[in-house]
Amino acid sequence: MEKSENWYKQFTDKLELSGMSPQTQKTYAREIRLLKDHCSKDPAEITEQDVQDYLLMRKNISKWAPSTLNVALCGIRYYYQLIHKVNWEIFKIAKFKRGIQLPSVLTREEVDKLLKCVTPFSNYVYLVLVYSCGLRLNEALNIEVSDIDRKRKVIHIHRGKGAKDRYVPLPHDTLKLLGQYWLTHRNKKLMFPRLQNKNGKPFKEHAQETIKMSAPQTAMKKALERANINKKGVSVHTLRHCYATHLLESGVNLRYIQIYLGHSTIVSTLVYLHLTAAGNTDAYGIIDNLMSGF
Repeated sequence: MEKSENWYKQFTDKLELSGMSPQTQKTYAREIRLLKDHCSKDPAEITEQDVQDYLLMRKNISKWAPSTLNVALCGIRYYYQLIHKVNWEIFKIAKFKRGIQLPSVLTREEVDKLLKCVTPFSNYVYLVLVYSCGLRLNEALNIEVSDIDRKRKVIHIHRGKGAKDRYVPLPHDTLKLLGQYWLTHRNKKLMFPRLQNKNGKPFKEHAQETIKMSAPQTAMKKALERANINKKGVSVHTLRHCYATHLLESGVNLRYIQIYLGHSTIVSTLVYLHLTAAGNTDAYGIIDNLMSGF
């Protein structure tokens, strides 16, 4: 029997060695903790039947979404394969298929209207960066001053999703905006440093931590209300979808959009073809001319 929380360190150590990001390590370890608490057993005592019953409970009673169930399945499978060297049949047969759900997207005019309603300045700069560079929340939050190449006008994204690095084009106006914001705190390392400590005293150039993710998320919600934008499912991540859709509508090659977003395969990027009507009008005209004369 494993004692106390030894399983946690054993598991996260293995995940780290296998190249998993710190966030993925925490997520997968959390899945084992949930399984452990539900079964009221040490992880080493949990059986294949326990895992099957747990997944069915989460599916039918907890009503977890397929994506959430797949994360749980991955975490549990990794743990028992890495730590206990077992490859149960349940890992081969369990499948939770997701329906195709298209993300919400704002028009270019709606994005402009939204961003004009964002306060304070730090949140405005953060959200402009997310949109104009198509970044994920954590990627934008953890941008360091040294990641910005002013001459080449690119941002070096370190250890994005899947621990992959990439370079993203940095628009001139966004670069200028980042420079203006940096002058408000002059932190030598972080672009978005935490500006105050727990006692409310300013950190600024000495901060070692970034702002909390909840700050721009809350600012986004308030800005949506001020801008009177009522589309469902709009969040900070929506700005990344807007980036890809607006690039596609403007004629940027899908392959380049895939690279800028950091998608492993073009399949993930193809969803943006469903989010734009650009090209439909031209297509109708082309088809009409091509198929004439019968």
